[in-house]
Amino acid sequence: MLELRQQLIAAALRMSAAGLNKGTAGNLSVRVADGFLITPTGMAYERLAADDIVLMHLDGAHEGKRKPSSEWRFHRDLYVARPEAGAVLHAHSPFATSLACLRRDIPPFHYMIARFGGDTLRCAAYATFGTQALSDAAISAMAARCACLLANHGMLVFGKDLTQALDLGVELETLCEQYWRACQLGQPVLLDATEMATVLEKFAGYGQQA
Repeated sequence: MLELRQQLIAAALRMSAAGLNKGTAGNLSVRVADGFLITPTGMAYERLAADDIVLMHLDGAHEGKRKPSSEWRFHRDLYVARPEAGAVLHAHSPFATSLACLRRDIPPFHYMIARFGGDTLRCAAYATFGTQALSDAAISAMAARCACLLANHGMLVFGKDLTQALDLGVELETLCEQYWRACQLGQPVLLDATEMATVLEKFAGYGQQA
């Protein structure tokens, strides 16, 4: 498990390098056999050592010298609800957070919206950070999706592993920036339901297959 802790820290540092987080904002976790490993609350990623990473159990108990991220609940609930989730990323990235503050879903202005499982990117209802209410809202917004915005808060994504979760976080922030920029020039032209259904079908086999 030491190697996985180190991989989690390396991925968290890449989050910062990619501009998804600054300071102690955001959090990252990875599934293990008896629960998940998660970044601790209130610690900058560049200060993390392997024994700072917290082992969480699905009943909410935790092990280690640090307290877990205050957002451990939506990590736990995603692992319970979505067996395909191997890693969960939450970030306060600039463009995703800006759009989340508008509390609007992102419509199909670009076909890459389908990368996240549907023809929109939903924005979850607002709830106070770290609460079960926020986790419930996030799980609902991510039905048949692997990402959502969190109202007045940021982004939430999951992937099959740390690499994919980070890649999806970067892709989501890129889409949010593109949508924000397009809206500065006018109302983006949206792809219709038929085209998005075609794209979703194509994405079912997207990427390299094992």
